[in-house]
Amino acid sequence: MAKPTQIELADARMVIPILYEDRSVLALDKPAGWMLAPDSWDQTGRNLQLALQSSLSAGDFWARSRNLKYLRFIHRLDAETTGITLFAKSAGALNAYSELFETRSVEKFYLAVVLGVPKQTAWTCNFPITPEPGVKGRMRVISEEQTPSRPTHSDAITRDAETHFRVLQATTTTALVEAQPTTGRTHQIRVHLMAAGHPVVGDPVYGPAKAAASKGRQRLALRAVSLAFRDPFQKRMVRIQAPVADFLREYGFKPDGPVAPRQPTPPAVT
Repeated sequence: MAKPTQIELADARMVIPILYEDRSVLALDKPAGWMLAPDSWDQTGRNLQLALQSSLSAGDFWARSRNLKYLRFIHRLDAETTGITLFAKSAGALNAYSELFETRSVEKFYLAVVLGVPKQTAWTCNFPITPEPGVKGRMRVISEEQTPSRPTHSDAITRDAETHFRVLQATTTTALVEAQPTTGRTHQIRVHLMAAGHPVVGDPVYGPAKAAASKGRQRLALRAVSLAFRDPFQKRMVRIQAPVADFLREYGFKPDGPVAPRQPTPPAVT
């Protein structure tokens, strides 16, 4: 019996493609609007982890055909970010793959469409990230000029962060940017792009007032497109790719358009 290559969540009328699968993990193409760990557990209507667990417990065919009893997310994407999300099929796999992410042994690439066209074709941002005081759910960068003279509560949870960026294509008003985060902080790519003066299109938190007023109704132009790692059990390299053609066309870019040549990692912006 052939296993389905997608997951159907009947209650939500949602079909989620399966991008990759082996004995230990399953990679899904997460749709926009689904969170993995809500800030408040009374807001769980679009909780992907709970929806998958409910479907699995109900014995839906996609899970039953795999004799699947366990499925847990290994890493997180923002609710409005689409693309590759990796799930573990066992507690042992969860521990092993969580260690890969924690030790920065996973290569991650995203595509973002940003407002304006960056002057640099490639750059690195390593501004630390900390919560914005008094604003729930919003982060900010800390540059050397912004470092306070005395510790605050915010400083205690400041985290180092590093993202490499590369401009791939551009229009007169927007640019297609490849982002490679080497750390995994909350809103990292979005905050680092805002710090560069080029927020992600449709970002209701870090974008211009128009995007903020939409409260997320405008799609966030950020997609997780590639994950690469050494399988901790099979000791082989694995690269998972998400389709990008529809994403590019949606924002006016050509799937086969010109791409800026990859260059050595530039000096960090401090």
